[in-house]
Amino acid sequence: MGTFLLYIAALIAAWAVVVLSRRRRGKFPPGPVPLPIFGNAFQIRGDPHKSFAELAKTYGPLMSLRLGTQNAVVISSPEIAMEVLQKHGQSFANRSIPDAANNHGHEKVSWNVMPADSAGWKRIRKLGREKLFSHQALQQTEGQRQERLRKLAEHVRGFSERGQVMNVGEATFTTMMDLVFSTLFSIDLTDYGDAKKEFREHINSFTRYAGVPNASDFFPVLAPLDLQGIRRKIGYHLGSLLDFVDGIIEKRIRERKESDYQNKNDFLDTLLDIAEGTEYDLTIKEIRHFCVDLIIAGADTSAATTEWAMAELLLHPDKMAKLKAELKSVLGDKNSVEGSDISKLPYLQATINEVFRCHPVAPLLGPREAGEDTLVNGYTIPKNAKVIVNFWAITRDPNIWKNPESFEPERFLGKDTNFEGQYFELIPFGSGRRICPGMPLASRMLFCMVATLCHNFTWELEGGVESKLRQREDVFGLVLQKRFPLRAKPINV
Repeated sequence: MGTFLLYIAALIAAWAVVVLSRRRRGKFPPGPVPLPIFGNAFQIRGDPHKSFAELAKTYGPLMSLRLGTQNAVVISSPEIAMEVLQKHGQSFANRSIPDAANNHGHEKVSWNVMPADSAGWKRIRKLGREKLFSHQALQQTEGQRQERLRKLAEHVRGFSERGQVMNVGEATFTTMMDLVFSTLFSIDLTDYGDAKKEFREHINSFTRYAGVPNASDFFPVLAPLDLQGIRRKIGYHLGSLLDFVDGIIEKRIRERKESDYQNKNDFLDTLLDIAEGTEYDLTIKEIRHFCVDLIIAGADTSAATTEWAMAELLLHPDKMAKLKAELKSVLGDKNSVEGSDISKLPYLQATINEVFRCHPVAPLLGPREAGEDTLVNGYTIPKNAKVIVNFWAITRDPNIWKNPESFEPERFLGKDTNFEGQYFELIPFGSGRRICPGMPLASRMLFCMVATLCHNFTWELEGGVESKLRQREDVFGLVLQKRFPLRAKPINV
């Protein structure tokens, strides 16, 4: 009882500090009136991105909330997103680190959450830009991507020959996992038995739980209790991934000490070569967590977006026909798409842009934290406030997009708009210093997977009207997943 009363007193004290600090600071953005202690937490009903979008209709594209004792600011327009992510990028360069990230020391070495002014973050960022995701590095791994695309086509062809319906998302996830593991470690997950199924469970669970609103973030004083068990659940899944990667790294280190070892020229050998040098001062612990970051980010996002793309194309046969005609015209009898083909396929590019708009893989991007009191659009965003860019709301804004609920790739034809971080109405990978470093690899594989599935097969969606109605339903998390798996029957072209 004494401990419980102590926590209640601490809650009240923390709430009082927040209220007093708000009174001392400048003009806050408008927002709903918060309740004592709980703030606006009860007004966030259902999926956060949709609740924020509804509130923004009343309070505007720069809106302040109080979630428990935490100040939060939600941005729902490209103009203000540009101010925060680009104009004031230095002030908002750091991630807002959720309590659940405090697992296995991940918060100290993960490139996704380390402070942007830290030596570790700069080192990993430079490493990714120069050694892993540069144009030259991607050219060197083109053969691995082509091999995975060939296996994907063979896998789908097997279902076609048997006249069977397949789970499209499961196939695209397996393809991305195979690509990530072959690129990182030169291994095939099929050699690890049920590892693919386990990995999908670990990765999907990690992204799902990481997106759940957590009382430990709203009331940090309660964090030690982990009331919802989110830190514990994420710790289990993250720990399992770290243990697997640990085993691969330790085995490779032993192999590299043997006199007859031949360099595999994969990411792991590159990272270990760097760790043995002096330019980057890279540690084995950083390599371990960096590899897990790449596995989580690389497999889930591209696989989910490919599944969304196929769902929309199956729901819109006229769009599928246009895409197939373009692929036939450019590729001819060639079965696979290479990175060099993408620039010749404007309708494919427009289709992927529209998928990113309709189904943003990260609906709230990665929340930032204000490093100092900053004036944005005439309002003060206070130091330590959680800053959320509601990209999902931007993609649904009728003032930006005509018929925003319709799937219309044609809206991007003849326009320069792309998803590389400069057009703030379309920033699925973020923008500024925290833009996703793996974007060049993820986007290239995404284009190629969609093209491979559409060029080599026609598709029949399983089920009737009911199946079509539920294809657009999603499940909120760090990655916006389909609620119901896409099941369809492929037919050889």
